[in-house]
Amino acid sequence: MSPKEPVNGNGAVSQADEKQFIRLIVADTQAIFRVGIRKVLALEDDVRVVAQAENLGQTLAAVQKFPADVLLFESRLTPNPAEAVSEVMKKAPNLRIIVITGDIDEMTTVDYLRRGVKGIINRSISPDLLIRCMRKVHGGEMWLDNQGVNWVIEAYKSQATSLTSPRPKNRLTDKEMLIVSCVAQGMKNKDIAAEIGTTEQVVKNYLRRVYDKLGVSDRLELALYCVHHRLLENAVPQPQKTAEEAIQQPPISVRPN
Repeated sequence: MSPKEPVNGNGAVSQADEKQFIRLIVADTQAIFRVGIRKVLALEDDVRVVAQAENLGQTLAAVQKFPADVLLFESRLTPNPAEAVSEVMKKAPNLRIIVITGDIDEMTTVDYLRRGVKGIINRSISPDLLIRCMRKVHGGEMWLDNQGVNWVIEAYKSQATSLTSPRPKNRLTDKEMLIVSCVAQGMKNKDIAAEIGTTEQVVKNYLRRVYDKLGVSDRLELALYCVHHRLLENAVPQPQKTAEEAIQQPPISVRPN
């Protein structure tokens, strides 16, 4: 069923139904998975699928057209699922997102949660656990496996340590320091990627890790941190522009490019 198709024989979900049920949008590349989800949920009295999508464009259209409470979002819908999550949240700020993914690492887990994801599950999750997950997330709780919980705890510990440490020397790797140096010069992510021979997404991942370590939230705060703590002195070859010059050159984006 596309986002434009009705969810019942009458053509739409009634206002009474909207108040009674958990309204769910299923966004997944595999039709067999979407069909399976509908069959599983057909046995539940408190969950209704209001729309389905098989790509990011349909997903964005669905969250705008259909009032919903929870979005099941497969990470393979787009090459940059974390960015897609942010885009969805802009269009539907109150929507609770559960990401369906395969193998996932610590950095990606923390990034998803930072962007507003409320649950992370594997496609192999059992139907009973999936239903429990949706109900928990709809009720305002988070849903992570034990490994994910441990990663989040470690991320918060790292951030707390960074905030209480005046000059966390040698906390950043050489590659992270190189990227910080490029940021201090006012370079964009795509230019940094070309400079160090990697991809723009890898640069974004490194910056997220740097933000966590230093307790800053964006490029401007990072540049100011470099000035205040003299972070780049004797750490990497001096950039062509100083951090003071970089932060005076408008505009420095407050979000990763």
